Amino acid sequence: MQINRREFSCLAALGVGAQLLPSVSLVAEDRRIGYCIVGLGRISMQHFMPAVKMSSKSKVTALVSGHRDKAERMAAEYGVPSGSIYNYENYDEIRKNPGIDAVYIALPNSMHADYAIRAAKAGKHVLCEKPMATSVEQCRAMIQACESACRKLMIAYRCQYEPTHSRAVQLLQEGKLGSIQSIESAFGFLIAPNEWRLDKKLSGGGPLVDVGIYCLNASRYLAGEEPAQVTGLSCVVDKDGRFAQVEETLSWTMRFPGGALASCTCTYGSPMRGYFRVRGSRGTMTVDPAFNYDKLHLLMQLEDGETQEVAPDDPDPRQFLREADHMADCILQNKEPKTPGREGLRDVELIERIYRSCEKRSA
Repeated sequence: MQINRREFSCLAALGVGAQLLPSVSLVAEDRRIGYCIVGLGRISMQHFMPAVKMSSKSKVTALVSGHRDKAERMAAEYGVPSGSIYNYENYDEIRKNPGIDAVYIALPNSMHADYAIRAAKAGKHVLCEKPMATSVEQCRAMIQACESACRKLMIAYRCQYEPTHSRAVQLLQEGKLGSIQSIESAFGFLIAPNEWRLDKKLSGGGPLVDVGIYCLNASRYLAGEEPAQVTGLSCVVDKDGRFAQVEETLSWTMRFPGGALASCTCTYGSPMRGYFRVRGSRGTMTVDPAFNYDKLHLLMQLEDGETQEVAPDDPDPRQFLREADHMADCILQNKEPKTPGREGLRDVELIERIYRSCEKRSA
């Protein structure tokens, strides 16, 4: 077996002899992976943490929050010792806690890069919510930090671990729809005033970086290739002050090298049900809803009369359980995550291109 210089350096950093086979775990497989939850908001407290509680591979072992009372309530519920509650000032102390294998970052978007890089420097693996960061430069810095520290970096694209989406991709790869002609997708909600998402310094953008990234990421894995061209338009309809810094609604198109066109819309101005529809030379496939936490539904209808329906009994928070356990498996088995940092980087690159297109077309 040959080991390259970077692999040798990582093994040395982990205190493992170079003779270790890649398939051998770097963490004892008779225990669960310990997650430090960074940011106690809706997605962490209502979805990710309950999912980890269900897991046989993962557990919550530490918390990071600016609100001590909230952290103590969560610590009591999840059996986290008081010494494993951190704030944003002493966050770097996680390096001293052997019960933490990985961090789950659920902070405002602009904070992702800083806390991911610091986690890697503290010797912890990183599972980061999407969007990965607010700039291409930040994404690259996160990737470099994790590679230098020989730690895994996974972006929490939960839909890529969900059976309905997996079945949709499989049907397309099998050629069931024939040649892909077009992809349509949309997702949005009516945002309340004073949400942090409306502050561009925290969010990095409007609905495109929030709900629009679902449409963007899905279009890429449904098409099975990267778009060659993107064009976008954005607007503000409601002049009530909410959208002084970010767009209210944004639509964009993508042309793929194989010829397929994707048309996507995202908004903060209306309750827009999340879905995608793929039209092929032999029929149509629709997943609606496509991006909810549960109750997803796939319907494929072909011109020859064949139909196929997928509606798994997959209640929330099982999507989060799958991504948490996938990360645990990657740590235990020393594997590359299905959605590594490069996947998050690619979306942020495209987001920047879409925003540039919007700026040019509004000039």
